Amino acid sequence: MYEYIKGELVEATPANAVVDCGGVGYYIHISVNTYSKIASQNQVMFYIHQIVREDAHLLYGFFSKEERSLFRALISVSGIGANTANVMLSSMSVEEITGAILTENVNAIKSVKGIGVKTAQRVIIELKDKVGKEGVPVEGLSLSTSAVREEAQAALVMLGFARAQVAKTLDKILASEKVETVENLIKLALKHL
Repeated sequence: MYEYIKGELVEATPANAVVDCGGVGYYIHISVNTYSKIASQNQVMFYIHQIVREDAHLLYGFFSKEERSLFRALISVSGIGANTANVMLSSMSVEEITGAILTENVNAIKSVKGIGVKTAQRVIIELKDKVGKEGVPVEGLSLSTSAVREEAQAALVMLGFARAQVAKTLDKILASEKVETVENLIKLALKHL
């Protein structure tokens, strides 16, 4: 229902913030990462995710759309609720979480309080194909680089290479060097495949 809330920051803690917007104070749950970006500001804008339960209407606020997209992806995983997703976003940055998902780093994900081995594996399995799409950034990639990656992956798959092998190869290349064009990325990938 709400896209964002913009107003005066009345108070903030690493777990929540109160924003005065038109004379109404909104109590918003935030992550530590969001808190670190807004703590010294007077005027703030949070991208909002609203959860309506029988006993409460909860607002979760995020400094960036990417953080909100990752939050929404995380709560879509069975066994991860809003509080656990918020703890994950407080423990790790968006880039660290997406990187752990892409590299299938179960230990990094299960290092978050409340996440066990099975839940960490479920996060990786369910989100590996979603990360990098729907506004959730791939570790270390700008959105333009993400588009270059997707085009290169599609081209290599059409050449007959396995999608999983191509994805891992592209991730390794992009983690180690900056590639601007699809052609250069394909050439580098062909050397590794």
